[in-house]
Amino acid sequence: MTAPLVRLEGLRVAFPDRSRKPLFGPAPAVEVVHGIDLAIPRGSALGLVGESGSGKTTIGRALVRLVRPSGGALFYDGVDIAGWDEDRLHPLRSRLQMIFQDPQSSLNPRLLIGTTLSRPLEAFGRGGTRAARRRRVGELLEVVGLPAAFAARYPHELSGGQRQRVGIARALALDPEFIVADEIVSGLDVSSQAQILLLLRRLRAEFNLTLVFISHDLSVVRVLCDRVAVLSAGRVVEEGETATVFAAPQHAYTRELLASVPLPEIEDGWIMAETAAG
Repeated sequence: MTAPLVRLEGLRVAFPDRSRKPLFGPAPAVEVVHGIDLAIPRGSALGLVGESGSGKTTIGRALVRLVRPSGGALFYDGVDIAGWDEDRLHPLRSRLQMIFQDPQSSLNPRLLIGTTLSRPLEAFGRGGTRAARRRRVGELLEVVGLPAAFAARYPHELSGGQRQRVGIARALALDPEFIVADEIVSGLDVSSQAQILLLLRRLRAEFNLTLVFISHDLSVVRVLCDRVAVLSAGRVVEEGETATVFAAPQHAYTRELLASVPLPEIEDGWIMAETAAG
């Protein structure tokens, strides 16, 4: 197996429970992720699956340090970044990106698409002149299958699938190595889902991306991901090659999860077929 780009060792995440905050003093902490161990090889795609509240999104946000771990280690390219402050993290941010579940809320409705895509370039001093940044924005849109002219549109003028492509383009703007995609096809129709999955698979190969794909849709994870980690109540209960875990689950919770959502038999070309139909 390729050396891991990202490795978690005993990762813990806790949040303050404001419902139990005393009159004086801080709110007590409630741990929601309990000692996660995971290794994510460079260039691989790992699926995180589990029911609502299992900790999938929290782990995803911790992986790109949008959430600070309360314990354990988070190694990125061999360096533990779990305790880094924001000043130290800033140069690394371009290498770690996240695609959010709801592009409607993650895109600023007051900004043109072109402005949204140029903001990361400006923040990291990339892209050169304003004209060069405009060219880069056009390239990003074309990479995700949208016309460069969409730079002059607002988010509300795009469909859900098109907005999600803009979210992917924004994540690619700084040429990252590692992307966390959080339930990014859950609100789309079947045809749009297939198109986004096909796009992700192409981009992963083209840019040698390491991908963590968070989803409740086990069929999608089976098609897209090399490995899968099954989460329950903030813990990994089973992890391994996707085909092996789905064919012969070892943990009772994994068997229950698979039984609750019957997996259809998927033909090799189903993504292409759905794309053509759309």
